[in-house]
Amino acid sequence: MKFSGFLRKLFSSRTHFFPIFSQQAAYIKQASSALAAMMKTSDRAEWLRLEKEVKMCEVQGDAMLTEFYGELYENMITPIGRDYLQTIAMYIDEFLDNINGSAKSVLLYLPNRLDTQLHEIAQYIESEADALKEIISLLDNIKGNFSALTLQCDRISELEHAADDSYEEYIGYIFQNEKDPIELMKYKNIAENLETTSDSAKKVSDHVRKILLSYSE
Repeated sequence: MKFSGFLRKLFSSRTHFFPIFSQQAAYIKQASSALAAMMKTSDRAEWLRLEKEVKMCEVQGDAMLTEFYGELYENMITPIGRDYLQTIAMYIDEFLDNINGSAKSVLLYLPNRLDTQLHEIAQYIESEADALKEIISLLDNIKGNFSALTLQCDRISELEHAADDSYEEYIGYIFQNEKDPIELMKYKNIAENLETTSDSAKKVSDHVRKILLSYSE
């Protein structure tokens, strides 16, 4: 069976894998919102509370991933299908892990402030989470949702590019304006964590693009 034919069979109806992916996407949305709120305040008590919320989402996401693998190994799926599903799950989990890493970096470095540019990048990440949640909701009917899926993939690409631009501008800003070398490195490392997180969202959408290309054959 051609790969595209297999995908049509796989996605012709809802399966029990989609509720797992959907729940992972919901955790990503919650965690990204907490991260954006974290980057908007300099209240260290709030940093601690919001980091705990992000960590809770990451732990729950890991539990969903374990459940996913249990379901995957129980069901007789062709190697192509297994590889496809594993890649989707892996990239979703990586996105959530990186959101958690970004939140932890604030508590690790305890910067004197969080500049508005960092909040801007976190907002892009939150918007990427919205788009990812939409993608997951559309995957049960690739043929019917082909255009909508393509649109959301394009949206994530645009958001990731915008986050990259904000990151590069911010790095230039802090090197020109921050006189304390220790604080400079703190801001730089937090920004790098955020930029990596934004990049990881694009990995999910790039893989979905490959599926769309195969499905159109």
